[in-house]
Amino acid sequence: MGFQHYQGPASNFPAMQDWKSFEEIFNINKPEMLQTNDTHEDVGRIWNAVLECAKIGVEERVIFAIIMQESSGNVGINTTINADGHGTAGLMQCDGSPGFEGRHGLSQDDITSMVRAGTLHFKENLKQFGNADTAECIYKALRVYNSGSINENDLSDGCGATPDYVSDIANRLLGRVR
Repeated sequence: MGFQHYQGPASNFPAMQDWKSFEEIFNINKPEMLQTNDTHEDVGRIWNAVLECAKIGVEERVIFAIIMQESSGNVGINTTINADGHGTAGLMQCDGSPGFEGRHGLSQDDITSMVRAGTLHFKENLKQFGNADTAECIYKALRVYNSGSINENDLSDGCGATPDYVSDIANRLLGRVR
């Protein structure tokens, strides 16, 4: 099933009760992760890292959806440069994350370090909107995670970044794949 486009305020995006479980979302995306040259061990370590980093106070499903959106779960993804000229690396492509370009078969510590960096960054975005485990707070924080700014009336206004970012992650949370 392809992606549906969502736009407008957070209230126009899918409700949390419609999101699939972490296990369902993870299993649906395993084939995509393995196509990146990740080993089966890398994929298992991503699972472990997400569960560990969720203890920071971010939904497992959201952490994993960001991973899939940013890197397709590729532990060896290239570092990119953001609009501020900073390198964004790792599974969650965030400023300050370690990166392991072109490498696979990574240790649990390496994979967890990438997921921790992205989760901590996202947690700061959540705090800007009340740090609540609600769809509204999460969707707004996702917009800021991607673009650094937000038009709360239209979360598909990329503010110079990826317009469909929040919509794409909403689809991933529903268990959809491209």
